[in-house]
Amino acid sequence: MPETYEENKNTVIQEVRKKVASLNTISAVVILSLFLVLVRYAMPPLIPFVKFIPEVSISIIVGIVFFLAVLGLYLSILLSRKTVRIISDYSKRLERMLNITKDLREEVYGDILLEKIMDYALDITHSEAGSLLLMNDDKELEFKIVRGGKASLLIGTTVEMGKGITGWVAQEGKPLRCSNVREESRFNPEIDALTGFETKSMLCVPLKTKDGVIGVLELMNKTGGFSYRLRDEEILRYLAAQAAISIIKTQFAEDQKNYEIHLTDMLLETIDYQQPEKRGHARRVARYCNIIAKAIEMTEQEKKQLYMASLLHDVGFLRIDLDEAYNKDVYMQHPVIGYEMIKPITFYAGIAPFILYHHRRYDGYGYPPSELKGEEIPLQARIIAVAEAFDAMTSPLSYKVPMSVDIAIGELREKSGTQFDPRLVEVFLSEIAPEHIK
Repeated sequence: MPETYEENKNTVIQEVRKKVASLNTISAVVILSLFLVLVRYAMPPLIPFVKFIPEVSISIIVGIVFFLAVLGLYLSILLSRKTVRIISDYSKRLERMLNITKDLREEVYGDILLEKIMDYALDITHSEAGSLLLMNDDKELEFKIVRGGKASLLIGTTVEMGKGITGWVAQEGKPLRCSNVREESRFNPEIDALTGFETKSMLCVPLKTKDGVIGVLELMNKTGGFSYRLRDEEILRYLAAQAAISIIKTQFAEDQKNYEIHLTDMLLETIDYQQPEKRGHARRVARYCNIIAKAIEMTEQEKKQLYMASLLHDVGFLRIDLDEAYNKDVYMQHPVIGYEMIKPITFYAGIAPFILYHHRRYDGYGYPPSELKGEEIPLQARIIAVAEAFDAMTSPLSYKVPMSVDIAIGELREKSGTQFDPRLVEVFLSEIAPEHIK
């Protein structure tokens, strides 16, 4: 039959307390026995009631006391060893759970996170099968990860709130474990009928946050035919709590990423609409920047920042009047304007300096005015400078007659070391290929 979790019960402490209480009882019996012997034979005049204690051979009493002392010592050793083993086991489980928690918190990809949660849950409870379900927009539980026979049949299917053990756990927000699901009225056999898997025992816990239940983690059939214990429930409950936090974190990160992508696309479309003669310029620059980034083995985070900066390097033109866009003094303001537009946006703040300095020359000239030159200029800004110059020279912009690729390459080489970082120019020219130029 199912048992719900007792909120304040700590199994480890209870076990240790029982062992200590047993040891204290034995010690108390030995001390009391010695005290009675002392009173009966050493101080009878002082305590009148001791005369009612029957006389027993002192050797028998001493023998009993000695036996109890030896028994107490033996049990003390056994209990101490068992207590140490319990604490050691708890310590190992705690350390493992902390490592699991760290791993889950550091995972940034939602699908991989769910896989990890399921694998950890199966491993720490020694279960044959399991499922992870999340609440969808229709307030139904949707199977996201499934382990066991014909698991693929369940992916994407849903369970109504309140239906079966899974639905009950989600609705009530309480864990539930069954040693025999056939004796549990809330068990729904439809899932077993669909997959052909025979559920015998079950442990089910909610995935909860401060805003409520977001899903359910369920495990079936503890290996060896054993029943799930309270200890299994406790440790799975802890895992579920950490898992819920991590799921919300990755969902937020993915929502933010989607928002970032949509906002970037909107800005690019606006730039292309405002300056149709430069349509596609930002994406081409981003493609050329990526070629350099791969060649110099930038980290994934650096590549991401470079990509976003290269897409938005001309965003400052959105605040420049079209009639003045090609006035040199006005044109030279677009990096500063772009910087001021992007910096206040949290997920763009890191790329703002790359936008600001993408027209700084390697020799220290260029704009905006600054003392930065050479390696002092941010690497991403130096990469954008090479990529943008190449696209400007080879694309049919209204204010410049496009050059052939060979002439553009010659221009980059000629200005290598003055306008452009010579190392980045060589890298770009060694990696650029006809299929990259569209």
